[in-house]
Amino acid sequence: MGCQCPHSAPPRRTALAPEPPRRATIHEVARLAGVSHQTVSRYFRHNGGLKPATREKIDAAVKELDYHPNLLARAMRTRRTNRLAVVLPSASYFPLRLLDGAALTVHEMGYQLELIGVEGGIETRSERVREIADSGQIEGILSLAPLTFDATAHNRVPILVTGDYDDRMRGMGQLADGSPVKEIIEYLAGLGHRTFLHVAGPQGYASARNRRLVYEETIEAMRLTSYGVIEGGWSAQYGYDAITSLPADSGVTAVVAANDLLAMGVVRGALSRGWMVPQDLSVFGWDDEEMGRFATPALSTVAVDREKQGRDAMLRLIAAVRGEPMPEVAESTLNQLIIRETTGAARRPAGR
Repeated sequence: MGCQCPHSAPPRRTALAPEPPRRATIHEVARLAGVSHQTVSRYFRHNGGLKPATREKIDAAVKELDYHPNLLARAMRTRRTNRLAVVLPSASYFPLRLLDGAALTVHEMGYQLELIGVEGGIETRSERVREIADSGQIEGILSLAPLTFDATAHNRVPILVTGDYDDRMRGMGQLADGSPVKEIIEYLAGLGHRTFLHVAGPQGYASARNRRLVYEETIEAMRLTSYGVIEGGWSAQYGYDAITSLPADSGVTAVVAANDLLAMGVVRGALSRGWMVPQDLSVFGWDDEEMGRFATPALSTVAVDREKQGRDAMLRLIAAVRGEPMPEVAESTLNQLIIRETTGAARRPAGR
């Protein structure tokens, strides 16, 4: 009689979990691209100094093999963390389009990105940036708001300050540029408009103040007529209230709004009064929000290339991290007028 002891029982067959797919190596990328592995390594370190044809071949090989560099192994080998940080003056609001442009650039260049929101004002933010810089965990820092110290004098890691926002995440610098208002008024005047209304945003914002200033200066310089400036918040309700409270005999045929929400409120308010847009009233917004593109009528506006702002800032920071010359950034505005359906030739004053 055979032994039936448990230790002599035949082993049970168990289902094995499928092995994870093997990661491609840098040598396989090099073979597929027809270059050396040193060239591929240089591609991921710099993505510059290579011939365009070489970069294209490596791009194609990386995509085909779904290759991702092993950043942990690189950090252990080179004692570099490959981590960059963006410091924001708030933990509750993130400028998504700017950060999208920054993140895409960072990843294309072989780095990782960390977002750090710091509440408490410039003193707290500056102290936190010093701590991050001295931690040894980050190779470069981009601060979107001013600091109390000279960032260029910090020797541990490069620190780049753009000053795009203040302590309350209100746009500054290029984001507060009001010069496109002049282009808006010139365009509308070319369509025959002579009497304007400006629905302004909160004057605590540099962007709102600058747009109002350019509006008033342009109206005066072109000898046009302004019925007035209506201040308020950024919401559509302020735009709606501004236009519905306008006297029927105001003579206004064009409204310049400080953002798209205000402009859409103006459009809705005009329609509620029986005024056609743009036949009776032309309306111009600012920001090129997605909803304005699909509204009826589609909103004329100012598109702000915040992605470019993020890309340019990160390219400068990465150059500083690598000890390379700062890239030349073309001197061009972030803003572009987008003409859609809410603007047209002046026919008659609204309501007449």
